[in-house]
Amino acid sequence: MISKKVIVVGGGAAGLMAAGTAAQRGASVTIIEKNKRVGRKIMITGKGRCNITNNCDVQTYILNVPVNGKFLYSAINNFTPEDTIAFFEDLGLKTKTERGNRVFPESDKAVDVVDTLKGFVTDAGCEIVENAATAIVIEDGRVIGVKCKNRTFYADSVIICCGGKSYPLTGSTGDGYKLAKQAGHTIIDLKPSLVPLESENSDCKSMQGLSLKNVSLKIEDKNTNKTVYCDFGEMLFTHFGMSGPMILSASSHIRDITDGKYVAVIDLKPALSEEQLEKRLQHDFDENSNKDVSNSFAKLLPRKIIIPVLKRWGVSFDKKCNSITKDERRRLCKILKGFTVDIKGFRPIEEAIITSGGVKTSEINPKTMESKLVSGLYFAGEVIDCDAYTGGFNLQIAWSTGRLAGYFSSCT
Repeated sequence: MISKKVIVVGGGAAGLMAAGTAAQRGASVTIIEKNKRVGRKIMITGKGRCNITNNCDVQTYILNVPVNGKFLYSAINNFTPEDTIAFFEDLGLKTKTERGNRVFPESDKAVDVVDTLKGFVTDAGCEIVENAATAIVIEDGRVIGVKCKNRTFYADSVIICCGGKSYPLTGSTGDGYKLAKQAGHTIIDLKPSLVPLESENSDCKSMQGLSLKNVSLKIEDKNTNKTVYCDFGEMLFTHFGMSGPMILSASSHIRDITDGKYVAVIDLKPALSEEQLEKRLQHDFDENSNKDVSNSFAKLLPRKIIIPVLKRWGVSFDKKCNSITKDERRRLCKILKGFTVDIKGFRPIEEAIITSGGVKTSEINPKTMESKLVSGLYFAGEVIDCDAYTGGFNLQIAWSTGRLAGYFSSCT
């Protein structure tokens, strides 16, 4: 029996999963990758550790995919986070589950994930070709191949797995969107997701490098006074605004950002009620009764945030602690429980962990990942208009959609 020919465009997470799956089913698979080595973006995920997936059930997983999560029901049920862990373990990569059910390789090295996947596709018989796809070749409504810079590759099925537009140095330069559009697909507007936030507040620059841990964060819409996101954890001040785990997650909830519409509200002391915090302040002021207030916060706050807090408080820096009034204490409590930073916008898409937007999901069969417009054309991974929160959920999209596309693209 003549084996089916499958071309996978893109050697990232989704592409490697799709290619290996198709090859294991007997297909003759060619991976077209423009980088010298596959898995470039995987190398930088999870700060170089690679957060492979999130060890949760399917329902919890879907709840963590705010953009078109329901589209993934078939894919995620077919290849669950549990299946992902077993997949890597069976290939010899030991994993561990950390806080928030985040799954990492035991070695804490993303390169081990890449090497495991490369071994997977190589052992399955895939051919890896260093080239750049420029067009999908379509004849009578069916895909017949991929045109590259210096040659055309012919195939029975083509899987587009080119990633998004974030981190372009890894090869994610939006090629998949161009190929999909050329094939007649609608591309939902692209925007950054899981990305730092910019602010024109000068306090951010003065606090550059300050990492806050165990604080609470709310993102509020100032037009409606509604909270669009709340979390507890870590964040970081930068020269342009804010970053860190909570801020990246918050960016996924901000869909219509405009300068000044949203404000970040940070509770610097979430473990204390206002009443408890006021008592703590009274104790600290009593302990430093003859000192200037500016010298009384060393035990309460990180050094870099003391001046911004004092400026907002409006009390003279050299006012003695023993002369602070009850109203002044209460005003300080409100600042510490609600330190605000106006949000200007997102950082550029090139700095985002993932791209929101992409190939319109209603034009893809969710049970197979095949195009509804062009027979034999499949999509997997970030090129599709699906994105999730941090914690391994986005890589699981790649594994699940790649598995499904690889399986059905190789069906005879």
